[in-house]
Amino acid sequence: MTVLALRGARFSYRRLDALGDHTHTVLDGADLTIRAGARLALLGGNGSGKTTLMRLLVGLNRLDAGELELDGERVRDRRADRTRLRQSVQMVLQEPDDQIFATTVRADVSFGPVNLGLDRAEVADRVDEALAALAITDLADRVPHHLSFGQRKRVALAGALAMRPRVLLLDEPTAGLDPLSCEDLLAALESLRAAGAAILMATHDVDLAWAWADDAVVLSGGALVRGPVHRVLQDEGLLAAARLATPWGAAVSRRLGRTVVRPGEV
Repeated sequence: MTVLALRGARFSYRRLDALGDHTHTVLDGADLTIRAGARLALLGGNGSGKTTLMRLLVGLNRLDAGELELDGERVRDRRADRTRLRQSVQMVLQEPDDQIFATTVRADVSFGPVNLGLDRAEVADRVDEALAALAITDLADRVPHHLSFGQRKRVALAGALAMRPRVLLLDEPTAGLDPLSCEDLLAALESLRAAGAAILMATHDVDLAWAWADDAVVLSGGALVRGPVHRVLQDEGLLAAARLATPWGAAVSRRLGRTVVRPGEV
């Protein structure tokens, strides 16, 4: 079942860089569908617009043209539709300090559920569940900004999990995490996905995308190219155009003539 979709999406913005002031096109008539339980890796070079695309999906930016749909219904610029979108779609930013603001971890994670108007017991249940999923229950009464970077990233993610989203958008979630923390994060995401949530992960880590995702979505030149991850990430022309490296798994798979996902399969 399709939960979230872009139809004929167009979006551009003015950007000032070393070449001067010019218009950068992020989407030029692009379509994207996100189905329940999907594992999607969003890939693209620096400045391609991955974060902007996710901001469009969560309603933080407005499309220049085209439609954003939730459960097959157009999301319009009105309060009821914005509330419906916020209840179903959550985004976790790359920098946790851009998202964390409360004086304790528990207060920060509870902010979303409280603003849904849930009763105290339901809020407490959601917060406890989210903290446990990310193994940070012991941090509940700590001041978030006194925590390590990796711990703060988990706090930001817990705030999204407490909303029990149907679609979770993650901007470089493993950046700055040690290998064990990455494993814990992916395990928590898999539990969420097993419950039916879709996950769209923007990442520069093509090896992570190769091992984790079902489909890859490559953003390049205003277009979205989507397909099974092990096919898309073996397209050398596409990777070169998008300024992406070749995953080790793709290189090994080509040499062996069969798909290799993890090192133990060689």
